[in-house]
Formats: sequence, structure tokens, C-alpha cells
Amino acid sequence: MTLPEMKGREMTTLITNVRPWGADATTVRIEDGRIAAVGAVDTSTPDGSATPRDTVLDGGGRILIPAFSDVHVHLDSTRLGLPFRPHSTRQPGLWNQVMNDRDNWRTAELSVADRATLTLGLGIARGATRVRSYAQVDADCRLERFDGVAAAREAHRGRADVEIMAFPQAGLLIEPGVPALMEEALRQGADVMGGLDPCAMDADPVEHLDIVFGLAEKYGVPIDIHLHEPGELGLFSLRLILERTRALSMQSKVTVSHAFSLGSGLPGVDPALAEMAALDVSTATIAPAGAGALPILRMNELGIRVGLGQDGQRDYWSPYGNADLLDRTWQLAFTHGFRADELVEHCAAVATAGGASIMHRDQPRLTSVADRPGLAPGDPAHLVLLAGETVTAAVMDRLPDRTVLFGGRVVADGLELVGP
Repeated sequence: MTLPEMKGREMTTLITNVRPWGADATTVRIEDGRIAAVGAVDTSTPDGSATPRDTVLDGGGRILIPAFSDVHVHLDSTRLGLPFRPHSTRQPGLWNQVMNDRDNWRTAELSVADRATLTLGLGIARGATRVRSYAQVDADCRLERFDGVAAAREAHRGRADVEIMAFPQAGLLIEPGVPALMEEALRQGADVMGGLDPCAMDADPVEHLDIVFGLAEKYGVPIDIHLHEPGELGLFSLRLILERTRALSMQSKVTVSHAFSLGSGLPGVDPALAEMAALDVSTATIAPAGAGALPILRMNELGIRVGLGQDGQRDYWSPYGNADLLDRTWQLAFTHGFRADELVEHCAAVATAGGASIMHRDQPRLTSVADRPGLAPGDPAHLVLLAGETVTAAVMDRLPDRTVLFGGRVVADGLELVGP
């Protein structure tokens, strides 16, 4: 399709013949980067001529949903766009994966900044305009990988809202100097304080959480803790996180990523979910199969914020990942065995508005499988147009006919970035 020229967010944009969440075709009016109205809009002046400051985008009968929110991606380790390398980790276990990455990341054909910029651009072109990326900070890379992700964010400024998390992938306590490096990353503009498996990695959950919560408080940033720990161990660590959140009045400021233990079915899961709901502690999932799958319907009933992410992107950890959150939406539905349209569409809501509510706590959380927020007057005009008869069909087919808007301005079309 041919796109009209978009000269800035101050313009009024009309998206005509578009179907919000797959409903009947209508017109959406965007002013100053936000949705101003949904419904019949007069596009002419009193004398019948076109309104000079209106930019009209023909939606072509496509579906309109909020843009995707990738709230768990490792841009600093991506190899998308580079020659394929066979998976090289020979021994199981998280530490062995960390060391395999450490042995290989410097020999990539492009710098961290170039690789992260490329992958972030691919994600935006496929519909993601909100991104929370991890940036590994440790005694080996120090702030080099943080700097690379920061460069990618700057390269795509104006196309996406990107948060960077300072992430201690190799733990906070195993190697000397890591807490100081984490603090320096926060001082240089990291948006989120990261943590990782307080028991299984650092074997000292008290000291680990002292550092995580202490630095988050000092720099006024939210927390996101990777919690791979399974079963009772994971629930134990989660209880410690929830206790800290309550004691330090950090409600609505904590995310627990993965949280595989919540899929264990153990008796401690329900009390943990209730406490998460009470403290507004959110969760980011990458849609794993099996016991790691989150009970997202129960979490939805409780009003727990759940977002979706893509994790590593064909990196030294695994060969998976293609920068397309619509693909990961399909995976979320598939791994949960969802077949009903309402449940598949709910996965799309998690991938869009669900993640947005984690990055921006003023955005409404999902409280019902029928919730379809993000397209009301006043909402940010971060949008994606998808081809498909229904939202479920769009998730199943994942067609390339997509148009992406950030703040009401077209930034990608047909899986290609638009403009500088």
C-alpha cells in the first residue's frame, strides 16, 4: 500500500476503514499522539474541501489493535541477521549457559550495538513499539552490553518506547564488583533494576535482595527479577520478594519474570497469586510449554498484570526467536491449549495491552478474558494494523500486511521500517 506523508505527531491523523479489535469498520481520529475519537468523523471543512491538517490513512478493512509490548527480550545477545551458528552449550544448567554466552559474544560478526539495533528494528517493523530489554552487566562485559542496548534505543528513538534493565546474568555475588557496576548502569540511565534466582544463582537470597531492592529504592526505578527456580524453591524466593515489596511499600513497582514455580500446581501457588494481586506484582512470560506455563487465566481473574516477551533472539542460548511478537502470541495460545476465539484474542490482549500495563502502570490491567483495552479516546496511539478476518485469524496466519504507528505516526509498513 502507499502511505501518506506523516510530518509529525502534532498533525491530526484519520485511520479510515479499520476494525478495532476486529469489530465493524470505522474511523479512528488521532491528535497529538493519542486517540481522540473512534467512530464516524467528518473529514471535510464546511465548504466541502479536505481538512488541510488531516492526514488520512486507509486501513483497508484491516484489524486495529494496540501495538505489541515486548516486555522480556535480550537485545544484547541477539544474532538475528547473522550467519547461523549451531547451539554450542554442551552441559545443562544455567551457569553453563551463561559461560557459553561469555565465551562467544565477543566473536560475533557485528558489535552489540549493531546487532541490538537490527533486532530492535525488526521487532518494531513487526508491530512492537514498547520494549523492555535486558542488558547484561557482569565482571566480564562490565557496561559494554548496556552501552550497546542504549545505542539501539537511541537509533530507534521516535519509533518505540524502550526501557533498559541492568541485568546481573551471572549473579550479583559470585564475581567481585558487580553491585558497583549495576549501580553505575543505573547512574547512566538504566530504567529498571534486575535480579536473578536469589537462591539458585547467588545462594544468598537475603544479600541478593538487599542489593536489588536497595539500588531500586536509591535510584527510584522499578524491579524485574528473573525467577527460573522451580517448585518449592521458586515459591520460597517469590515469598521473599513479596515480603520485601510489602515491607518497603514498593507496590506496583515489581515484576517477576518467568516465575516457573507458579505453573507447578503446588499448594503454595494460590497464596502467592493472591499476594501478587494485592501488591500489584506483575509477571512477564515467554510462553514456555509444560510445567513452566503460567496459570494466566487465574492470574487474569485476580487482576495480576501479565505481559509477553520473546526472550533471547537466536543467540548463544538457543536457536529460537524471530523478533515477531505476533508469532509469540501464537505460541502463548498454543502452549496453553487455547482454541476458543475469546481465549486466543486474550493472548493478543496480553501481548499488547498486558505488557503496556507493566511498563506504564497508569495503563489499565486486564481483569477479564473479554477485556480489549488500548483503543479508547485518550489512549496513546501506539497501534498496529493486521490483515485477517478476525483477531484469532490474524494470530493464526501472521500475515506480513501490517502497518505500525507510534504516537500516531507510521513507523513501519509491510514489515519494513518507514522514515529515518
